[in-house]
Amino acid sequence: MRPGITIQHASLPDRRRELVRCDVGALIGFVARAQWPEDATEGDFMVLELRRVGELTEHPQRSLLDRETRTAVRQFFENGGELLHVFAVCIADVSVLRDPPDDHQGPLAPLMTRLRSEEDIGLIAVPGASTWRCEVSRNGTVTSHADALWDALLAHCREVHNRFLVIDAPRGLHGDLLTRWVEGFRSRFPENRAWGAVYYPWLMRGDAVEAPSGAIMGLMARLENGKPPFGIALPPANVELRGFTHAEVELDWTEVGAFTDASINPMMSQPGRGVVVWGARTLSRDPTWQFINSRRIIGMITDQLRRDSEWAVFEVNDPSLWKVLERDVSVRLRQLWEGGLIAGARALPEFSVHCNEQTNLAVSRDAGVLNVEVSLRPVGTTERILIDLRLGGS
Repeated sequence: MRPGITIQHASLPDRRRELVRCDVGALIGFVARAQWPEDATEGDFMVLELRRVGELTEHPQRSLLDRETRTAVRQFFENGGELLHVFAVCIADVSVLRDPPDDHQGPLAPLMTRLRSEEDIGLIAVPGASTWRCEVSRNGTVTSHADALWDALLAHCREVHNRFLVIDAPRGLHGDLLTRWVEGFRSRFPENRAWGAVYYPWLMRGDAVEAPSGAIMGLMARLENGKPPFGIALPPANVELRGFTHAEVELDWTEVGAFTDASINPMMSQPGRGVVVWGARTLSRDPTWQFINSRRIIGMITDQLRRDSEWAVFEVNDPSLWKVLERDVSVRLRQLWEGGLIAGARALPEFSVHCNEQTNLAVSRDAGVLNVEVSLRPVGTTERILIDLRLGGS
């Protein structure tokens, strides 16, 4: 070997993770007491991971699932979904879920823990809950026995960022009663309402009436996978649903507009097109989070930056780390801007990233927290949105 100096070129390690998925669905169903497997206790659950509807029809335990959940599985794949998790939970009497579920106690605690561990789930629905009773009080307030369950799942979606709840309109609620239920439901826990949307009416497959949530999740997955990797930017509206002959309640354009204004996403039959979704509104009263695609874009970006930056936990919280994080987050955001998720002219993406002494004051550093401030404008909105990415903690 000749004497001298040998130079070997090496690239820096790529700390960025793969892009967060938003198309994976989850359905929650309930197993009646008489059908519990041997030795099962309340709160136990079975999980099926499906890639086609045939995997359910061929499964020996398919009969444990309620009718609405089995129907929603078919709808999901029929409308373009590719991967679905089905959770069948042993609940002796669903009336126990009328009270707000406790994350650490109660029959749904094991399920909520499992859902937190499934990072790739982006869509969730409980079609069977839409058949539970509704009541009208003397003062005209409309409530559903499923309201506490929806509250818990919306809080969960907010907690994990990149998850969205699709809610079927309660069975039998129409017109003014439906509007009053949504109005009352939106007024509770308003901080969580951007993570969910209501769809009306139920849909017909010949003579059979079906809750639409499985089809809506499949439609969202179809739009996202149709324009990879950033199809989540497309609003799930003005698109046909597959497999249905007509809507249970035929709406005219005046009714469609009224429901949309009330943050209810209507579906209507159109000649030559079939059943078409004609709304993309969340349940939020905040104009910033009015549209489903805006909320889901920010959820996806937030979770992407969190996953990308996990390597920085327990690193020395000093200016050198701040500089690296600011650069890494900017690179990822430029990729998302180039993919069409972030607004901005061709040479001027509308985002900013700050990780410095101003975002990391001494009190934060002493608590073991590192802050990265991100400001951006998702496509299709007029507001700038602030993401406070916090790493570590005491």
